[in-house]
This record gives sequence, structure tokens and C-alpha cells, in this order.
Amino acid sequence: MAESRTFTGLLAATAVGVYLLVIAGATAAITDAVAACSTWPLCQGPVTLADPDLLIARGHRLTAALVGLLALGTVVLGLRTATRRRVKAALLVGIALYPVQIALGAFVATASVAALPGAHLGVGMAIFASFVVALAWHLEFETGSDDEDPVDDPSPAPMPDEDGTDSPPPHASLSTKQRVLGTLGAYFRLMKPRLMWLLCLVAAAGMALAAAAGPDLTTRTVLLTLGGGVLSIGASGTFNHVLERDIDKRMDRTSDRPIATHQIPVANAMAFGVALAAAALVLFWQVNALAAALGLAAILFYSVIYTLVLKPNTVQNTVIGGVAGSLPALIGWAAVEGSIGLPGLALAGVIFLWTPAHFYNLALAYKDDYEAGGFPMMPVVRGETETRKHIVYYLGATLVSSGVLAALTSLGWLYALTSAVVGGVFLWTVVRLHHEQTEASAFRAFHASNAYLGLLLVAVVVDSLAL
Repeated sequence: MAESRTFTGLLAATAVGVYLLVIAGATAAITDAVAACSTWPLCQGPVTLADPDLLIARGHRLTAALVGLLALGTVVLGLRTATRRRVKAALLVGIALYPVQIALGAFVATASVAALPGAHLGVGMAIFASFVVALAWHLEFETGSDDEDPVDDPSPAPMPDEDGTDSPPPHASLSTKQRVLGTLGAYFRLMKPRLMWLLCLVAAAGMALAAAAGPDLTTRTVLLTLGGGVLSIGASGTFNHVLERDIDKRMDRTSDRPIATHQIPVANAMAFGVALAAAALVLFWQVNALAAALGLAAILFYSVIYTLVLKPNTVQNTVIGGVAGSLPALIGWAAVEGSIGLPGLALAGVIFLWTPAHFYNLALAYKDDYEAGGFPMMPVVRGETETRKHIVYYLGATLVSSGVLAALTSLGWLYALTSAVVGGVFLWTVVRLHHEQTEASAFRAFHASNAYLGLLLVAVVVDSLAL
């Protein structure tokens, strides 16, 4: 068991090391450094503070050598420790590709072939994927349980009796000020404010990437786009509260929501949601028609497609539902460019792939609640072991997509360092989740996922506009 834990730690460290090379190699800083160092394996010339490109290139090659040794040691230990053939096969694929990657790196440095940098990056991503898949499969075997009893069709729990227990407390003893503040607070809760900061940051990152590509970013565009984003998120959240009000009563986590407790009448909530949606579209329209169309699509997707179609009917609800979270990236890009560009789509892809890696942790923590609500979430339908494995899959895919974003833009060292460091922390919490399998560890990984995306988006904004 101790040897297996050692292998798990080395495998996770190897994956992070390979990813550091991939994300660094995808950024503009390494691209410039390669141009300054046309010899291999060593760079010729003095290193100066005025021209640090040679230092960057040398550091990249030294890191590649160290990570290669780490990978080799990991594979040797894995061949001795791992009991599943597919784990060993994934390890052998990764280590077999490493010499190919080294050869491509040598050609990139010494030859001027346009396709080589892309091939070099692609092979690096394949190596990273091999080690991540090996890690997911090894953790599944090491920490999985055969005692789980997943179900194919979770049935909703019976509705609570209408005995008045879920009615709001009487207001006779409350002052007018307390009643007004309580009502305002209830309407604010309908807007799901905890989602606002992250989704607005997604839109801000989209605007920053677009501005870095050419067009000026005006204060008016920022305020209208973020204002429309806040209102559209509020409208989507309100409609979600209305449509799930009966299910909310069955779940401990949501039983105190304003509509479920009759604090706000359904008709008033619907009118509030419509008003928010209309105001959001007015603000988006003042930016451009495409931003307004995407804003309407985001509201309809979350409120109708996700809430009514996906969430109660398919185990892939979280995966497909990631479209709702990715649309603010396109809105931000379209607000500046007036079109949908490839970098904007790449940023949307990061959010889309991050969503399952993020939300499956919450689904694990609230598994019993979701089962009571009749939702076919991954832990309910496929079991906790399968869910934890998919978290590793989607985390790896998120990191790869972050590398693709770096390759398509001029993002530099701050973005690369943030993605590698915080991504490594996220992976560490997920490995701990596999071993601990507690509600606390699920929440730890959930918060780490929030930190990863939040800091990554801040790095996008700073790298695009300030560096």
C-alpha cells in the first residue's frame, strides 16, 4: 500500500511537470525564446537581464530533462506497482512519446518548419493525457469500491405533506424595515448571486482577449456587458427557482429557497425574472446585436434546456449544461469584436470542460440530496467511484484546453504559471478526494476548482491588458 501511494504521488507530480512544460511551451514567452536559441541541446550566447530569452530557453530545456527523469522513474515504479494492464499501457505510451517530443523540440530549435511547433505541442499534450489517464485508472483501482449500488432511474422522493411546516414565519412581530429588507434579500437570493462573480469574470476574460487582439476596450462596453451579464444571470437563476420550486422542497440544500417557502409568490418571481431578462437584453443590445442574441441564448439554455430537459433526464446534465457557463466567454468576445473568434471559442471550451470537474465534487457532497430530488446526477446513477474518475478526466481535459488557449493567443508567463500552479493544487485536492472520500474532501476539491478558474481568468485579464 505504501508503494502504491508513492506511485500515486509520483504519477500526479509527473502529470503536473509535463503540464508545466506544455503550458509554458504554448505561451508567447517560450516562442520568443526558441527563436533566440537556434542550437540544441544547449543555447549558445550570454544570458543578460536585458535579453532574458536565452535564460527562458535554457530553463525550459533543463525542466524538460528533469521532468523526463521523473517520468522515467514513475514508469519504472508503475510497472512494478500497478496491477492493471491499462495503467501500464498508458504509462508506456507516455514514456514512449517522450523521446519523440525531445526530437521534435530539437527540430523546432534548429529548423524553420512551420508545422513543427504545432506537432511539438500536440505530442506534449498527448504525453500529459497519457499520464492523466493512467492516474485516473490507478486511483480507480486503488480507492474504488465494489460495494456501490448505482441506479439507472432514480425516482423522486414523495412530496412533503402540505401541513404548513414549510410556510414562512409570521411577520406580525417584524418591523416594517425588517420586512422590507427580508423581501429584498429574498429577491436577491433568486438571482443566485454566488454565480455572478465567476460568470462575469468569464465575460471579462473574453473581453480582455478580444481587446488584446486589436479593438479598443471602452469603459462603456465593459459596463454594459457586465451589467447585462449580472441581469441575465439573475433572470436565469430566478426562472430556475420557479421551475424547481417543488423539487426544492424535497432537498435539504434548497428547502429554504424563497419560492419553496412561499416567501415570494410564483407570479411575482416570474414577473421579476422577465423584467431582469428584458433589462439584460436592453443592455446587451446597446453593445451589439450578437451580444444580445448570445445573452438571450444563455438565459433560455439555462432556464429551459438545462433546468427542464437536461437536469432531470440525463446523467450527462452537468456535461452538456456546461454550455450555459461557457456562453459568457463568447458574449465578452462578441462585445468587443462583434463576432465569434477562435480564441473566444477556446476560452468557452475551457469553461465547458471545467464545469464537470467542478460540479461533480458538489454532486458527491450532496449525493443524497440529489437522489431525494430525483436528479440523475453522476454519483447517483454511476456511483461515486466512477464520478471521482471522471473528475480526473475532465480536470485533465481542462488543463489541455488551457494550453490550447495559450497557443491561440499572446498569453504569457503569468497565465502559464497560474495554470500550472493552481492546476496542480486542484489535482492534489482531487487525489485526496479519492483517498479520503468524505464530504469535506469533496468540498475542498470544489473550492479548489473555483480557485483554479477564478485565478486563471484573472491571469487572462492581467496578461492580456497589462503585460
